[in-house]
Amino acid sequence: MLIVSASVPAQNFYPPLPKMAVADLKEDIRILKKVLEANHPSLYWYTSKDSIDYYFETTIANITDSLNEVEYKNRLSKLIATIRCGHTTVRFSKAYGKIANRYRFPQFPLALKAWDDSLVVLGSAYNNDSIFKRGTIVTAINGRSPVEILDTLYQYISTDGYITNHKSQVISGNFPGWYKTIWGDGDSIYVIQYLDSLGQEREASIKAYRPIKDTTKKQIRDTTPTLTRREIRKLRLLNKRSMLIDTLHSTAFIRLTTFSGGRLKTFFRRSFKTLNRLSIANLVIDLRENGGGNVNNSIDLTRYLINKPFKVGDSIVAFSRRMQYSRYIKPSFIYWLAMNFGGKKMKDGKIHYRRYEQHQYKPATKHHYDGKLYLIQGGYTFSAATMFISYLQGQSNVKVLGEESGGGYYGNSAMHIPKITLPNSGLIVSLPLYRLVIDKNRPKGRGIIPDITIKPSSQAIREGYDIKLREVRRMIDNSR
Repeated sequence: MLIVSASVPAQNFYPPLPKMAVADLKEDIRILKKVLEANHPSLYWYTSKDSIDYYFETTIANITDSLNEVEYKNRLSKLIATIRCGHTTVRFSKAYGKIANRYRFPQFPLALKAWDDSLVVLGSAYNNDSIFKRGTIVTAINGRSPVEILDTLYQYISTDGYITNHKSQVISGNFPGWYKTIWGDGDSIYVIQYLDSLGQEREASIKAYRPIKDTTKKQIRDTTPTLTRREIRKLRLLNKRSMLIDTLHSTAFIRLTTFSGGRLKTFFRRSFKTLNRLSIANLVIDLRENGGGNVNNSIDLTRYLINKPFKVGDSIVAFSRRMQYSRYIKPSFIYWLAMNFGGKKMKDGKIHYRRYEQHQYKPATKHHYDGKLYLIQGGYTFSAATMFISYLQGQSNVKVLGEESGGGYYGNSAMHIPKITLPNSGLIVSLPLYRLVIDKNRPKGRGIIPDITIKPSSQAIREGYDIKLREVRRMIDNSR
């Protein structure tokens, strides 16, 4: 025993995740179905009722043995993805969130960028990796092609309609995590096929990554300067929004990662005041990281840029404001109040958000921007960010560049989004309460297709430049 214990001091061993009883798991799914049927506004928007019923029945029938939380979340995520609503997603329980980091390792050691049928190395967990350098094209992992890997992972990710670009971006954000969640950590060695610098296919093995625990117990002096509270607040604001101005080329670059928080109304007002004072001819707004947020902030920004009145959508409806299963919905009372005092029941029997359906928002009269506008979007561009771009696309001074947006061009289900907490597993499912149709005349099921499509490239990743910003700069230079 002394020999065994002496051989493993640097390893972290945790007990396996506890299993949950079959009856409890099935009960959670039945409860989830009842809640969704009672309050989800778009349960059958893309998938028929017969199909939804079949997916739920099949998922329940296939639970024949106890499962741990990761295994069960996979089942639920795959089930919920069939609804094709990007705002209806599954999260781990609060209890698992507190211990999740224990089970993070070992994991797949490469960060990979995914798009279409491609996987390209962004970085390696091993310093000075001489084989899997940034920009290396991966052609197979343990015998699985990129197409097989991505098609499998896509099944567990919710998105609006039939948009796969959002799924690609989500996978790119944490490829090792997704790989481990779906295929587990049984592989201590990964056999990877890749293209070398000459374009020849090669094969190499790489170990699963596990951080080495420091057992020296040496005190390392922390030389990182301590930031003041004011500096921390400033960094947080900059992470949400920032503006840089290139006066030589009369171009401003705004990076906007959210429509929530960040003192955005003040930021917008000051930014457009500056743009007009300096007579900036070109404005680039980067929304590739913007997952949406407060609709009113999206409206506010739109007013500085649009040249005609607009409304939020043709219809914003809920099918019920009664929360029959409120004991599973949190916070239910706040959203019940919002729907009863903010929505109006119409002759069609639905609850309508009338202000957003009827009110015409006019372009801002003060500090309105009339120069050339370039909007950059991608798979993470979602919800309110998609709405913002869709109002402006087609305007004479506007160009939309990048990849298909992650959010639906026709509409989405959102506005109010409480959480369903399943009683036995503790898993959390988001529940949108309103269905928004932005424009009933638009095609349904896809995101915003950019005016100029700019895909990722292995060369850009390898050489470390932003291919979309480079193209925007080229367009601006050519227009001078």
